[in-house]
Amino acid sequence: MKILRRKFLHLTAATAVLPALPRMASALDYPTRPVRVVVGFPPGGGADIVGRLIGQWLSERLGQSVIVENRPGAAGNIAAEAVVRASPDGYTLLMVTSTNAINAALYDNLNFNLSRDTAPVAGLTRDYFVLVVNPSLPVKSVAELVDYAKANPGKLNYASAGNGSGQHVTGELFKLTTGIDMVHVPYRGSAPALTELMAGRVQLTFEIMTASIGYIRAGRLRALAVTSPTRLAVLPDVPSVSDVVPGFEASNFRGVSAPRNTPAEIIERLNKEINASLGDPKIKARVADLGATALPMSPTAFGKLITDETEKWRKVIRAANIKPERS
Repeated sequence: MKILRRKFLHLTAATAVLPALPRMASALDYPTRPVRVVVGFPPGGGADIVGRLIGQWLSERLGQSVIVENRPGAAGNIAAEAVVRASPDGYTLLMVTSTNAINAALYDNLNFNLSRDTAPVAGLTRDYFVLVVNPSLPVKSVAELVDYAKANPGKLNYASAGNGSGQHVTGELFKLTTGIDMVHVPYRGSAPALTELMAGRVQLTFEIMTASIGYIRAGRLRALAVTSPTRLAVLPDVPSVSDVVPGFEASNFRGVSAPRNTPAEIIERLNKEINASLGDPKIKARVADLGATALPMSPTAFGKLITDETEKWRKVIRAANIKPERS
């Protein structure tokens, strides 16, 4: 009887393991078909460029095509929801950006929760904003800008790429930390905002480096400060906002997440390959050309970054009473 009971227990244990075997085998064989990276913005933007850069590297390392799929709309929420609802098998990934963290704080009625419904995979890049003004504005430093704004409350207009955009929340953070009063003027993207700034219809903006550095170098915009903790190599003569406003920092990060419950083995494989790409001299140089820095991270560290950024901007959004745009 003891022998029969022992055989029964062994058979029961083996049966319990069987459901996990196909999943484990698929994780070990991954990938066996093309992988999609869903980007919530149109082709040609920073997220798209970085996605294609890393995608090419992954294609060579994984032995399968890595395809960037652009699904713009609703400030990136359409792409995020599509990935959340995808099969957790490692074949559908999301390009996560600061916009996703802001959206998590901005929208109360999303059909998903970014932190709960996705599994962080790896960080990619981080770039900072630069505070630029129209050259006709009689200020040449952050301190002079603050003094001018306090002497002229409500008369300065700052542009953004849209309500709830990174430029918008950064501008509101600047207002909150300096105690000045400026008027927010939203546009549909960075390009029209910069056009209006150079035309003098608005006086300043916080813009990402990739979009503004050409105009700065051409003298069409005056750079007062960068939003990084210290000066940046790409603009070595431009100080940091934190020199005048201690602790001020605002950045735009990018990374990769997968649907919740994606096998840990797949996440670890992708994290290893992405971090290797960010250490490659050619990719580092290309990232630097974009005005960004590489952001190699573990899945846990990238998840913490998303959470921390969401909470940071939640405080600003509530304090400034920012509401999402109505379509």
